[in-house]
Amino acid sequence: MDSHGEHYLNKEAVLSPLGAARMCQLLLGCTIMALVSHSAGYSANYGTFCMFVWCFCFAVTLVVFTLDITRLHTCMPISWDNFTVAFAMLATLMYITASVVYPVYFLQTECPDESCEVQIYRIAVTVCSSICCFPYGAEVFLTRAKPGAVVGYMATVSGLLKVVQAFVACIIFGALANDSEYDVYIASQYCVVVYSLCFLVTVIVIVLTVSGRTSALRFPFDRFVVVYTFFAVVLYLSTALIWPIFSFDRKYGNTTRPEDCPRGQCSWDSKLVVSVFTNTNLILYFADLVYSQRIRFVSSSAA
Repeated sequence: MDSHGEHYLNKEAVLSPLGAARMCQLLLGCTIMALVSHSAGYSANYGTFCMFVWCFCFAVTLVVFTLDITRLHTCMPISWDNFTVAFAMLATLMYITASVVYPVYFLQTECPDESCEVQIYRIAVTVCSSICCFPYGAEVFLTRAKPGAVVGYMATVSGLLKVVQAFVACIIFGALANDSEYDVYIASQYCVVVYSLCFLVTVIVIVLTVSGRTSALRFPFDRFVVVYTFFAVVLYLSTALIWPIFSFDRKYGNTTRPEDCPRGQCSWDSKLVVSVFTNTNLILYFADLVYSQRIRFVSSSAA
């Protein structure tokens, strides 16, 4: 036991529902990596992304589980509760994305006899990846803010939405980088500036919260978050109107997908992805603005 009379190992990290969720995450993550390495395989950028998701989430989950069971997280200069719930939310989103991307690019409706075994492994990878979304989602559910409870900002609806907003922005950046022709018009370049600015500020808010430095700021963090979210709604509303005009209007682009557009290398597809997720983030920022009005901020290192 330590000087405070507590056991060095935290048995609640294993015996609690949260501990069970994390052990399921590790088990499924290890299974996925074994299946991919053994026979399922991966290739190209999409496969590399999926493998990165599975390895990254497994590694961070292992670190979190180890630090929790040994209580060493108390020695770290971060807000542990904010960090774990933010990572669980991010991991849930990453696993959902990988569970969609991997079968789209690596599963075939028919397979020759010699490649059916590989197909079976890839189906198993897809199933395990899809199932693993639930343990991460369960961790978010277990650690989320409860009515009347004092918790870290990242455990609130507004905090979780910040993670989703940043993740959606990453999808937008990926589509922009995939031959979206955003540099043709000044208006579309303005949209990129909006995406970048909102993403940067959102990440700063997350980092400040996870690092537990919000109380050290010389301005009210709660007011800053609300004001920023309001401006983000206005900025995203402008891009939701401008981007489709300069991408799909007859004067500036194609209203329908060109027939000779190759899959995965079509600028029209990239523009459509940007448009869809621009509106998605607009809805997320608006919901964030609504929920942020209901939060009572507490000035502490965990808030």
